[in-house]
Amino acid sequence: MPQKPDILDARIVAKSRLFTVEQMQLRFSNGTERTYERLVSSGRGYGAVMVVAMRDERTAVLIEEYCGGTQDYQLSLPKGLVEPGEDVLDGANRELMEETGFGARQLELLGKLSLSPAYMSQSISVVLARDLYEKRLPGDEPEPIRVDSVDLYDLSSLLGRGFTEGRALAALYLVRDLLEQRGELVR
Repeated sequence: MPQKPDILDARIVAKSRLFTVEQMQLRFSNGTERTYERLVSSGRGYGAVMVVAMRDERTAVLIEEYCGGTQDYQLSLPKGLVEPGEDVLDGANRELMEETGFGARQLELLGKLSLSPAYMSQSISVVLARDLYEKRLPGDEPEPIRVDSVDLYDLSSLLGRGFTEGRALAALYLVRDLLEQRGELVR
């Protein structure tokens, strides 16, 4: 394993309501120095969750909501922040109920994904949700979210349906592979 660079200096250079930018001056083991910038956690977060909720053996629930970053409506998976006092699974089930109108009797933490580890310190926990039932909780969304779905064996069709979020696509493929390996998903 390579030796991590020495951090010569680290300071916050910009801050907004949602983002904190840290600048780091690094020295690598070969003597090369570089300045890196990254988004860091504000320190108030309790984590984030992304939910792959299965309607049946092959069909995952999708949502469509407005995304400020792309200035467009995008398909993705239910997701959100874990609130104080919640564990990851409770937060996943709450977000699922708020965004889709479904709760899950069976929740499984699969792991964490990063969006861009070179530029961000944050990650998101991926949760598999099964045995769904109807239950809606009020959420903080500014407008109703459209609920859609996708067959796990038709994931390539998502590119033509306005689905661009890499973490969510990775989570869907991970769930498909995991369920196949367990013998719980058959073509």
